[in-house]
Amino acid sequence: MMIDQEKVKLLDYKAPGSFEETRYEKLHNVIVENPSEGSIAIAHCIANLIIEKQKKKQPCVLGLATGSSPLSVYRELVRLHREEGLSFENVITFNLDEYYPIGKEDLQSYNYFMRENLFKFVDIKPENINIPDGEVDPDELRSSCIAYENKIKKLGGIDLQILGIGRTGHIGFNEPGSHLNSQTRAITLDHLTRFDASATFQGIENVPRKAVTMGIQTILKAKKIILMAWGTYKAEIIQKAIEGQISEIIPTTYLQLHKNTTLILDKESSSELTRIKAPWLVSSCKWSQDLRAKAITWLCEKTGKSILKLTDEDYNQNGMSDLLADYGSAYDLNIEVFNRLQNSITGWPGGKPNADDAYRPERAMPERKRVIIFSPHPDDDVISMGGTFDRLVSQGHEVHIAYQTSGNIAVSDHDALRYLEVASDVLDSEKSEVLLNLKKVFKRLNPQQPAPREICNLKGNIRKRESLAATRYFGIPDKQVHFMNLPFYETGLIAKNPISEKDVDLTIQLIESIKPHQIYAAGDLADPHGTHRVCLDVIFKALEQLKPKIFMKDCWVWLYRGAWHEWEIHEIEMAVPMSPDQVLRKRKAIFYHQSQKDGVMFQGNDHREFWVRAEERNADTAKKYKAMGLSDYEAMEAFKRYFY
Repeated sequence: MMIDQEKVKLLDYKAPGSFEETRYEKLHNVIVENPSEGSIAIAHCIANLIIEKQKKKQPCVLGLATGSSPLSVYRELVRLHREEGLSFENVITFNLDEYYPIGKEDLQSYNYFMRENLFKFVDIKPENINIPDGEVDPDELRSSCIAYENKIKKLGGIDLQILGIGRTGHIGFNEPGSHLNSQTRAITLDHLTRFDASATFQGIENVPRKAVTMGIQTILKAKKIILMAWGTYKAEIIQKAIEGQISEIIPTTYLQLHKNTTLILDKESSSELTRIKAPWLVSSCKWSQDLRAKAITWLCEKTGKSILKLTDEDYNQNGMSDLLADYGSAYDLNIEVFNRLQNSITGWPGGKPNADDAYRPERAMPERKRVIIFSPHPDDDVISMGGTFDRLVSQGHEVHIAYQTSGNIAVSDHDALRYLEVASDVLDSEKSEVLLNLKKVFKRLNPQQPAPREICNLKGNIRKRESLAATRYFGIPDKQVHFMNLPFYETGLIAKNPISEKDVDLTIQLIESIKPHQIYAAGDLADPHGTHRVCLDVIFKALEQLKPKIFMKDCWVWLYRGAWHEWEIHEIEMAVPMSPDQVLRKRKAIFYHQSQKDGVMFQGNDHREFWVRAEERNADTAKKYKAMGLSDYEAMEAFKRYFY
């Protein structure tokens, strides 16, 4: 059995605030490169504990979490069982929580989640699996909770508790207002918690209003606690949990009372911590060019001044005196960052022909470039970079659009039925028989089962035709539009499969066939387990394999955002301005995706329609550039180069 002890040691507890850079922090935390690295470390920590307990002939009592965050942990545990011989025979598990009421076979139940993602793949004894009962009679609910609590106590408590964190700061389902002394109990769910679960349940109205959860006291009695948090959406609440005061408003802060709690974070979820966001406030820095840009744009926002108006006094009063000591006057530093931002602005995203490109984000040559815009869903291209897309086409480049997934699950049943009924009205009775049969399939749909293939195909075709309408509007020939339908996505369920070789191979084949000079890809990492992140990982894996190819030496990769959030000003390496007319053209292209308007199924935590959030984010980027003292544009799309 090969346990990576370095990964285990990574999660060893260290008292927070031991070093100057962590002086604002009240919870020990470890930052890893990505969720995969963090998940493997957690899995090896769990495995190490199981083996230690086996050697002592003792049971290993684990507290387990659900949701997207621990999925990779469970996959690694399954791998350790299958490939390394890790046995779970001595393991006793207690799950944190469960919706109430909900059946054990319901696809959204945590009972089903644990069975499908861990228990049925390992040799754990069924009698050692404990999950709060979501089916118990209301009159017996209280006694069921007490029995659950007592069972944990009888076993001597939990050896290792795994936690995630919700956007309300809840751990388990301990919502804001939960008492420090709370034990296993029924609780009413916060609206935000239910909203975050609405996609899984296909609508907030289907999300149970109650849940059963271990209490704060129950969790704090665990001998060791590991909390994981991945993605940009968790950054704000993580900062409050780690740097804020203990408060019932943010239940995670109660973990500050525990003497062996470690939070493991990725770069995105840790981004709001003071030592990450503004490291110059907590310790001396090695002032790289990127860090200087980050600090000076931060200083502009803090002081409300443009770059060229910053003074030595501004630097000294805001923790940046050592920057002045190292690099001289504010004037020189201001000019450096001003020029950097100014040079990022271009109306020629494919490079300007016959121009000096020394200070431009893109090369002038070749004059006519082959371009692939990878779009995770059939609308991300126009939502996130519709203005740049339009520019690339109008400036004569050979633009290919690659829709990585069908996006079929984002089409509602009523929209699909509407298309069916229109088609039935157009066709004669003989030809419409197929459509009538398809309508009957809708009536037999079971939300607890994967959608039938013919329904998935119908919904996928709706999104395909919407995409073609938008690409034709921008002047792209149909032969340059590629519908990849990556296999990982095609489950008929919200839950997707892990990346396969087929996903990567399809991507490699497309890139090799086009031999692009530019690749654009979605760098939205707000949800590290979402489709955008998976699609980006597929591209990264393909690029790694293609790297030795000669044509790849001329291929630059640009990452866009915009669907969910935008690049920070200091991160932007290419900013493409848009005129008011171009903003309207982008809006019209988005409007072709009618199934994603007016009550879209997967809205995320932003209630604005996609075209509204895109326009406002693009306008906000332009305003930030203006605030820095640069030109005033209607809107701007932003990109960051990726070096593979």
